[in-house]
Amino acid sequence: MESNSKIYVAGHRGLVGSAIYKRLQEKGYSNIVFRTHKELDLTNSQAVAEFFETEKPEYVFLAAAKVGGIMANTTYRAQFIFENLQIQNNIIHQAYVNGAKKLLFLGSSCVYPKSAIQPIKEEYLLTDVLEYTNEPYAIAKIAGMKMCESYNLQYGTNFISVMPTNLFGPNDNFHLENSHVLPALLRKFHLCKLLENNDFKGIFEDLGYAADDDLFSENKQNALIYLDKHGIRIDKDDKVSLSIWGSGTPLREFLWSEDMADACIFIMETLDFKDLVNNEGRAEVRNTHINIGWGKEISIKDLALLIKDIVGFEGDIHFDITKPDGTLRKLLDVSRLENLGWTPSVELSDGIKRMYQIYKG
Repeated sequence: MESNSKIYVAGHRGLVGSAIYKRLQEKGYSNIVFRTHKELDLTNSQAVAEFFETEKPEYVFLAAAKVGGIMANTTYRAQFIFENLQIQNNIIHQAYVNGAKKLLFLGSSCVYPKSAIQPIKEEYLLTDVLEYTNEPYAIAKIAGMKMCESYNLQYGTNFISVMPTNLFGPNDNFHLENSHVLPALLRKFHLCKLLENNDFKGIFEDLGYAADDDLFSENKQNALIYLDKHGIRIDKDDKVSLSIWGSGTPLREFLWSEDMADACIFIMETLDFKDLVNNEGRAEVRNTHINIGWGKEISIKDLALLIKDIVGFEGDIHFDITKPDGTLRKLLDVSRLENLGWTPSVELSDGIKRMYQIYKG
């Protein structure tokens, strides 16, 4: 990419897209185009076609997607598969039609089988069944990867897919029902700390409740009911505790989103699809995607304890084993990317501290 190349970042307001946009600017790329959801509905085929025909981006970062945690994936199964398929089909096809030089498609580590051998290598894709809770989302992402691969093989495009691990960072989603585990825990522990300090005005501000004195008692009760719904409770001894979904035993890998953005730009600057093809004497071309991760993992229990310590909450935590755990382990093998010369820089604890400061404003 040249400094004045026209670059389209789809999903520039999201966790990954905003990090990519910021990193591109830091590296001196000056011709970046983007649209908000209100300006361009990426599920609308005609609108996306008109945008590409008008703008003719040379490079495309496809970071737009409908995402969420276990609860969101379980509740909105139809939306997760439909909207993600629509978004990626429209953008990938129009990038081909309008002659984009290169496209980078953001997948997800949930595309790998539930029982995949750890750490997960790229070639383990489609070797076994998926985790049920996020199956619709995973199938959509697999379709996007195969679409890129297939367009490369049939049309000679230069579309690359990357599989990021669990990401966190600036512009993350902190919604108590629809967010991923790390930002959800960070916000819940923050609310626990406020409740522990009897800081209801702080709780009202976080939840968007009015702090007017005339409504204080009513909103205090409403806040306690809402917090209890999300596992934040006061016991009979007036001690605050947090109940967390699952057993706490699943292991997860996390990567700071700005590290992820740096890896994406590194790949766009240095690699082409042909560099990722390894037939090994076979006619088939497959598994040309690249894992992006840290290569380290932590249990949900230890993650909770780490966040608890960073926030400064002194109460108890409990694990609700009646709720699903999701995939028990999901560590990516990142040797392919390391061999290409890229490694991350932000440690998990440092990233969480940065994120908490951002959340508190």
